[in-house]
Amino acid sequence: MNIIDRYIIKKYLSTFAFTVAIFCVVIVIFDVSEKIDDFNKYKAPMSRVFLEYYALGSLPFFINMLTPLFNFIAVIFFTSKMADQTEIVPILSGGMSFNRMLRPYMFCAGLIFALTLVSNIYIIPFTNKIKVNFENVYVKPDKVSTSSTSTHMQIDSNTYVYMGSFDTQGKVGYNFSLERFDGDKMVEKLMADRITWDSVTNKWSAHAYTNRHINGFKETMEAGEKRDTTLDMRPQDFEVYENIFTTMNQLDLEDRIAKEEIRGTGMMNDLLLEKYKRLINPFSAFILTLIGVSLSSKKVRGGIGLSLGVGIGLSCVYIVLERFTSMFSLKGGLDPLISVLIPNVIFLFLSFYLLKKAPK
Repeated sequence: MNIIDRYIIKKYLSTFAFTVAIFCVVIVIFDVSEKIDDFNKYKAPMSRVFLEYYALGSLPFFINMLTPLFNFIAVIFFTSKMADQTEIVPILSGGMSFNRMLRPYMFCAGLIFALTLVSNIYIIPFTNKIKVNFENVYVKPDKVSTSSTSTHMQIDSNTYVYMGSFDTQGKVGYNFSLERFDGDKMVEKLMADRITWDSVTNKWSAHAYTNRHINGFKETMEAGEKRDTTLDMRPQDFEVYENIFTTMNQLDLEDRIAKEEIRGTGMMNDLLLEKYKRLINPFSAFILTLIGVSLSSKKVRGGIGLSLGVGIGLSCVYIVLERFTSMFSLKGGLDPLISVLIPNVIFLFLSFYLLKKAPK
C-alpha cells in the first residue's frame, strides 16, 4: 500500500463518515418535526426519545437503509474534487493504471460491505426491536394490532392447527382446533373454546375442550375443563405487528423460515425477502463505488456539481428500485431472490459499462 492508496483511503472513509454525520442530523430534524405531535400526545420522555428511539433505534435503521446513498455520494464527492483539483491526471500519468487506482476504492468498499453485512445479521435486528417497541408505545399504539385472526397452521407432517383469533398480549387463543392424521385418515380432533400459553412449563392449556379419538369406525369422546398439551408453536408465531421480521436475529429468522416451510401460513415471501436483503444488499458497496469512480474521475467544466447531481440521482434510483421490487415481491408474488437481485444486477451492468467508458 503506497502513499496514493493511503491518501485515497483516508479521503474515502473521512468523506463517508462526514456524509453519514450530516444526514443523521437532517434525519433527526425531519423525523422529530413529523413525530413531535405523537411524542406529546403519548407523553414520551424526551430522554428516551433521543437516547433510546433515535440513538439506539431509528438512526441505525436509517443509516443501514441509506448506506448505498451515503457511500455513493461520498465516492462521487471526493473523487470529483480530486479530478477538479487535477489530482487524478498525475496519478494516471505517473504509471498507475486506472484499474490499479481502483484498489484502495475496493478496499474501502470491502470495509463498508463487511460492516453492513455484520450489522444486518447481528446489530440491526436488535436496534429494530428497540425502534419498533418504542413506536408501538409512543408513536402509533392505536395502530398496533394485539390479535391475529383466522390462522391455519401445519405444525408437523401429521398435525394441523386452526386458531380463530389470538391475543398476543394475553397469550390467549380462541376457537381453537387441532387435527392429527395418520396418512389421509383423521385419528384425533381436539377443540377448545380457548387455549393459553404457560411460559413456566412451555406448554399450552386447552380450556373447555372436547377431544375425539377416531379408530376406523370406532370413536371415543373426551371432554373437560382443562388439558395441558405440548405443541411445536409459540405465541411469537401469532405476532402481527409491523416489520416483525426485521426485529429477528439471523438464527430466529432461519428457524422461522424452516417452520414456515411446514406450516404454510403465507409469510414465506416476507421471511425470504428479509433474509436475502440482509445477505445480498451489502454488495451494493462494490457496485456503487465502481459507478461513482467511473462517473467522477474525469475533470468537467463547472466543477463537481454535475457529477454530484448525477450521483445523487442514480443512488435515489437504486433505492427506489430496491423498494419497488420489494413491494412487487410482497404484493405481486415476485420471487424474493429475484426481487433483491434485480436492482443489484442492473447497476452491476451499469458499473461495467461506465467503467469501460471511464477515462484511462
